[in-house]
Amino acid sequence: MPGRLGGTRARAAQGHPRREGLFAVRAKICGVSANDRPTGQPSQTYDSAFLKACRREPVPHTPVWFMRQAGRSLPEYRKVREGTAMLESCMRPDLVTEITLQPVRRHGVDAAIFFSDIVVPLKAIGIDLDIKPGIGPVVAQPIRRREDLAQLRDLTPDDVPYVTEAIGMLTGELGSTPLIGFAGAPFTLASYLVEGGPSRNHEHTKALMYGDPQLWADLLDRLAEITSAFLKVQIEAGVSAVQLFDSWVGALAPADYRRSVMPASAKVFDSVASYGVPRIHFGVGTGELLGLMGEAGADVVGVDWRIPLDEAARRVGPGKALQGNLDPAVLFSTTEAVETKTDEVLAAAAGLEGHVFNLGHGVLPTTDPEALTRLVDYVHTKTQR
Repeated sequence: MPGRLGGTRARAAQGHPRREGLFAVRAKICGVSANDRPTGQPSQTYDSAFLKACRREPVPHTPVWFMRQAGRSLPEYRKVREGTAMLESCMRPDLVTEITLQPVRRHGVDAAIFFSDIVVPLKAIGIDLDIKPGIGPVVAQPIRRREDLAQLRDLTPDDVPYVTEAIGMLTGELGSTPLIGFAGAPFTLASYLVEGGPSRNHEHTKALMYGDPQLWADLLDRLAEITSAFLKVQIEAGVSAVQLFDSWVGALAPADYRRSVMPASAKVFDSVASYGVPRIHFGVGTGELLGLMGEAGADVVGVDWRIPLDEAARRVGPGKALQGNLDPAVLFSTTEAVETKTDEVLAAAAGLEGHVFNLGHGVLPTTDPEALTRLVDYVHTKTQR
């Protein structure tokens, strides 16, 4: 019946098209082309539900998108990626465009997120790294001494022409559907660079942060410059919002975050403030850091599934929208359980100044895509105003 996860998809026809051809039609109606886009806030997406929620304005329904919505949970993604390494796929505009559009067509989400990886700008400036299947980014020469900083040169638009090209292709296809750009936050990038790869305890990272605070500050400052440049490329190419992923920052105590990490994150947010696009900040296990993460300069604070959104709002304080925060593992349960947990998220968000529905982390690789499609329909129908 309407309103259930297994119910009507009428809203897809009304404002959430899934067929590829409709994007081209929408682009023509909006007068969008790859060569005719304003920088900063794209005009054709300004009144979208997603951007209104980010600006804490009234919305026709709660907007929905998912971190890692373009990825391994989709059979069409696995097919198009066959035989292509992750970093190579991030550098091919045709693949980036197709992969970014796939979940918008299938799920009817309110925003697309640019398909890339947080280490792409590091690779682009010459860092010897690769993304190993089943492991993640692996760095050949970890940065642990001052002389190692020489690896981190400035990033320019000429280093990432494939990003500009892909965003031009995407904005032409997406029309009034916003495209979210993103980058890795300085702390998380530093953790990969110092550890040499993913880490459970971040022992080398913390040893450097505590043992040589000046080298640590210089490392994060350089990464803030690189990250800022990468976000500026995306904004100037036409993305409607940006998200800063600080995946590992939840490993820190608040005092350490404020002293050793927050200045670099704030520098990134400050660097793109003049563009006027919403800035989203997200980390995992950051319940104790939410207030500081908002203070760093984000317009929207992402919340994982560990605390309810109303409590998150209390910690963040006024003047910020929130994003989140259904536990990704809930999608493996029954339809009724997914509905119940979704209702809990929506109830906790009822008093927020602005709310973007998302998971509390990325889509898990073995998630049933139909569960995501049903969830989008359910949230749209449940919150239609």
